[in-house]
Amino acid sequence: MVVSRSPAAGPAVEGRLRFGGVPLPLQEAVKVLGVEVDRELRFDGHIKHIAKKASHRVSALRRVASFLDRGGKLLLYKAQIRPYLEYAALSWMSCAASHTRRLDSIQRRALRLVDAADPPDPPDPPAQFEPVSPLDSLEHRRDVAALVVFHKEQVQGVPYLAGLRQPSRLATRSTRTVLTSGDAVEVPRSRASQHQRTFVGRVSRMWNIFKAAVPHIQEVNTQSVKLAANRWRLLKHTPLRLVIL
Repeated sequence: MVVSRSPAAGPAVEGRLRFGGVPLPLQEAVKVLGVEVDRELRFDGHIKHIAKKASHRVSALRRVASFLDRGGKLLLYKAQIRPYLEYAALSWMSCAASHTRRLDSIQRRALRLVDAADPPDPPDPPAQFEPVSPLDSLEHRRDVAALVVFHKEQVQGVPYLAGLRQPSRLATRSTRTVLTSGDAVEVPRSRASQHQRTFVGRVSRMWNIFKAAVPHIQEVNTQSVKLAANRWRLLKHTPLRLVIL
């Protein structure tokens, strides 16, 4: 993929890019395994596409909602709508916050349908806090998935994730540079907010906080890490603001 913002770049390479002797036409965007990437390596078009498809399915859910109880509507949302909002999410998590908020609004629409005309029983004693959503936020689920994948690459050493592996953090002492105790990783330097939102940029910061809350993380399996990540993320606010190191 050739990326350039110069207006002269297109005519300069038109017809000169070849693969196996076949000229490759210039395109505004390409789709790889269902994920659309534009010429600036952004996912704006992809987010708009999945938001439109998910929105249409929420409208379909509205038409059948009167025939389903609360559990049935929730199950239908999880099975037929939410997968559109989460497919390959770790690849496009660097998209702008305005796009992820658009996906969040679709989930809120679906939740309003789930609770419409079928409110849950009032708590006893009367609740003193805001009602708990029956679903975790999409950001929550992306963060949990990212931590699980990061555990696979850093701790389990899964071969096909080797390219994402990050070096251990170095601690500079008065006389020498040594590895830090624990499993902290070096956080890549980020000069742009988009890079800070990428998988490696975001999850490396989360990992250094998360691993401090999970003792013996080297000894736990994937399911245990998933449960621990879910509990840890529930204690954090959404959206989660991470310190930029």
